[in-house]
Amino acid sequence: MCGITGFIEWNRDLTGDSALLLTMTETLGKRGPDARGTWISGPCAFGHRRLSVMDPANGAQPMVIHQDDHVYTVVYNGEIYNAPELREELLQRGYKFRTQCDTEVLLQAYMEWGPDSVHKLNGIFAFAIWDSVREHVFFARDRLGVKPLFYSDRDGTLVFGSEPKAILEHPKVDPVVGAEGLAEIFILGPARTPGHGVYTQLRELRPGQAMIYSRSGLRIYTYWKLESYTHEDNEAHTAAKVRELLQDTVERQLLSDVPVCTLLSGGLDSSALTALAVDYYKRSGQGQVHTYSVDYVDNDKYFKAHSYQPGADAPWIERMIAELGTEHHWIRFDTPELAHALDASTEARDLPGMADVDSSLYLFSREIKKDATVAISGEAADEIFGGYPWFHRDELLNSGTFPWSVATGLRSELLAPEIREWISPQEYIQDRYQDAVNEVPKLKGETGKEAQMRIMSYLNITRFMPTLLDRKDRMSMAAGLEVRVPFCDHRLVQYVWNIPWEIKTAGDREKGILRKALEGVLPEDVLYRKKSPYPKTHNPAYLNVVRQQVLNILDDSTSPILPLINQDKIREIASSTEASSNLPWFGQLMSGPQLFAYLAQVNHWLKTYKVAIR
Repeated sequence: MCGITGFIEWNRDLTGDSALLLTMTETLGKRGPDARGTWISGPCAFGHRRLSVMDPANGAQPMVIHQDDHVYTVVYNGEIYNAPELREELLQRGYKFRTQCDTEVLLQAYMEWGPDSVHKLNGIFAFAIWDSVREHVFFARDRLGVKPLFYSDRDGTLVFGSEPKAILEHPKVDPVVGAEGLAEIFILGPARTPGHGVYTQLRELRPGQAMIYSRSGLRIYTYWKLESYTHEDNEAHTAAKVRELLQDTVERQLLSDVPVCTLLSGGLDSSALTALAVDYYKRSGQGQVHTYSVDYVDNDKYFKAHSYQPGADAPWIERMIAELGTEHHWIRFDTPELAHALDASTEARDLPGMADVDSSLYLFSREIKKDATVAISGEAADEIFGGYPWFHRDELLNSGTFPWSVATGLRSELLAPEIREWISPQEYIQDRYQDAVNEVPKLKGETGKEAQMRIMSYLNITRFMPTLLDRKDRMSMAAGLEVRVPFCDHRLVQYVWNIPWEIKTAGDREKGILRKALEGVLPEDVLYRKKSPYPKTHNPAYLNVVRQQVLNILDDSTSPILPLINQDKIREIASSTEASSNLPWFGQLMSGPQLFAYLAQVNHWLKTYKVAIR
């Protein structure tokens, strides 16, 4: 995993811009702490920061290959999990390799198949390739958007980067936010509309998209999207296929030349991946799997079960450690650490994010990085298999909006009247929701419950899941940790997409088909445990700290957030213990405490990035 950046100007020789390129590249130093590289040739400038995972000695980037009189150069962030098969195919076609890294496989695959090479890749990736033959730069992002890629096309210059911070270093790009950007922050946030960069002058290449930048301009196209067709397999065959795909994916993603661990919460998803990893390590003679879990000081004292979080995780983690014999590492944080890390997590995202849900992952990743460089995580299973409560509760299924964003009225009340009028909150979220529904690849003849669940699945895969993937990438990479997400293998996602809801909920259980697929892999009590989300602090001390942070911001006349918000409404909420604790904000993980933390993040972002509103 790495960080990439660069810029292209067709009408200028960029060799004099090495200092600018280096400055942009260095903003991504935390993503790639092991090495740096830059390359400039005529109109093209590429920068790279490296986190060494495969072939540490020989995988330096930008990687350049000369073929006759032609030059191919790549900067790449990600992992190609089918690199061994592609390497073999290219060897048979006469290509030679000087490294063992997947970067060279990626570049030579492009040399052989051009832009069509992206169809051959199984992995998580964002890359740019300079092609002197076609005289263009080819960009692509993985199918589910695990790896980020932002760009800005302004005044004859294309600037790109793994994170906005690199692009914002370029003198042609300013940190400006307009009405749409404010609507993204205050009404959808921490989610984002796919392709939207929040900053007026930034865009994001969407998952499954590629783009070509040549002298004739910028062309963006979709190379992969979900396809709807009739599912022919019965329940037993479906469960077997899910298990086969998941096992193959996990084994591919365990390949690494540096230490790999798993994140273990004791839930179905992380326990399954850990069990499959332990089995693979035993079969391949690789020794003990290291596992990591996160918790918070005094959580056992303050935890109260509810519909979104029916039970504590710690006993189940102990259960899996004993079952699998892993080398486990308990990581615990206290309230002051979580609150203090809010600023760092904002800067990791270049935007306000998921409050302590972000900051805890940032701190967790920093601890894991002391012993490991690669981690396996259970992200995305709930979106793909239908695990969240809103798949199963009629009032959320029929809400007519994103089910994790049902508090639009409250959010609107938090805005200053003139800002509310400018961004039209209700209309904005309704338009974004309708855009998403209109994209759904419908199946001819499908009606009723099946059609409704296909829409809900699409909303989760394309609108909610990217929020969590963005969080996972940005918080982990800010600590120089690569996190792999096997449930995001596009073959698995495409197969599960068309499983009928009746089979998906086999046994009348959420994620029933996944549970059936894992029979014999996990103990039955773990296999049929009720879902519990990513752990967060329940300590009231955290609420008190972040509430006071916001009150301090309101009392400081220089706070940049003040012209944007309804200060009286926020003070009113802060004065009510009930409202402060239980207010809905975003999904199942963000309520009253996270509202205050989010507002503090917005203020820090506006101040630190010197954001202009216009």
